[in-house]
Amino acid sequence: MSQPIAVITGASSGMGLAVTKHLLADGWRVVMADVAEEDGKAIAAELGSQALFCHVDVSSYQQQADLFKKAFAWGGDRLDLFAANAGIADTQFLHENDYRYDESGTVMPLNLKAMDVNLTAVVQGIWLFKHYARQNKVPGGKIIITSSCAGLYHMPTNPIYTASKHALVGLTRALGPVLDRQNIQVNAICPAFVPTALCPKDMLDRFPNEHITPMSTVIKAYDTFLGDDTLSGQTVELSLDQLYFRTKPDYPNESQHWLAESSASFWEEAYKEPVS
Repeated sequence: MSQPIAVITGASSGMGLAVTKHLLADGWRVVMADVAEEDGKAIAAELGSQALFCHVDVSSYQQQADLFKKAFAWGGDRLDLFAANAGIADTQFLHENDYRYDESGTVMPLNLKAMDVNLTAVVQGIWLFKHYARQNKVPGGKIIITSSCAGLYHMPTNPIYTASKHALVGLTRALGPVLDRQNIQVNAICPAFVPTALCPKDMLDRFPNEHITPMSTVIKAYDTFLGDDTLSGQTVELSLDQLYFRTKPDYPNESQHWLAESSASFWEEAYKEPVS
């Protein structure tokens, strides 16, 4: 049997690199995608022939499409895991008043690069992964999305980041049960503070050690999802050395319970394309 193949975005540092090394040690082959081209190429060379680096800006659909096409071919027409891990902090702050104007005096749009990278790129990546995973000898695979504790609570300093990470939790819960029918399991991790390049180094050096979640907890979460095919649509919070499976809020009444759990046939009928 050929080796399993993973595509990991944001793979040149932090959680992406840690997961890359862990999977390689477990006998996987890994396609490392990142915007940090120089570092990525150097790291992949050190890791050996089982790692392939691809310079990718995930906010570009074309670059992601090229990534998955190349990964599938490199893997011998096989893709088993998509680790949607790339993420950035807010690139402009919604709560600040740094308005800019075009030549006509019209207010320029807010920079939503964080939403493009953290959310839209994940959705497009899932779309692409699913296309190839369904062509596996045994159709199917796994998707592990990096959300954040900011996807469960809030991060006032980065409201766009918070919005994108909340959206990933909702996406996982909505999509997981549906794609599970195609033998594709979708789950999300919501790490607390894990030391990564997302945090400026001077702040990282000052962060209280007792509130740092170690990289070993991230690996534990990955192993949990990779080792259990019954898990899909799950959101797990990573804090210190523990995993906490988080469920959706309780329904306030039977009406909301019906709407969420029993109205699928109604909506399927509503969204049917009209017969011409």
